[in-house]
Amino acid sequence: MSERRFRSDAWADEEEEARTQAWRPLTREQAQALREKDPPVSPWRVVATQIATGVVVAVLAGLVTGRAEAGWSALYGAAVVVVPGALMARGMTSRLSSMSPGTSAVSFMLWEFLKIAVSVAMLMLAPRIVQPLSWPALLVGLVVCIKVYWVALLWRRR
Repeated sequence: MSERRFRSDAWADEEEEARTQAWRPLTREQAQALREKDPPVSPWRVVATQIATGVVVAVLAGLVTGRAEAGWSALYGAAVVVVPGALMARGMTSRLSSMSPGTSAVSFMLWEFLKIAVSVAMLMLAPRIVQPLSWPALLVGLVVCIKVYWVALLWRRR
């Protein structure tokens, strides 16, 4: 009784209903209908969109500023997102990463660590690779390409 005083009656009713319903595995048709209702977004589609977005941002940066180094800096900023993202997409879509739930979790953590390490290394090397470097343009290219991940949510068919 003391446990129920902290819960609303509606929550307690939903919890009781969930407990009374028996768990049943999905049939093949139910699983297919669930996949069609909420399809996954391909990581390669996101990477391809990031590449296209990075090129557009680089061209716009070059045109708006009138300086080629701004365009190259923005393109490098996009590469700081795209290259590690492509590495992670490759790693996560391999057969080894989907062997078991435990393997998938460890694989995800390892590929995410590699993605972060490559991004940091690329940012540290930016002043040596892009001469002269425009940090504002690089950051604009980087941020815009990072935001492409959010666009992936809009691609889901309802």
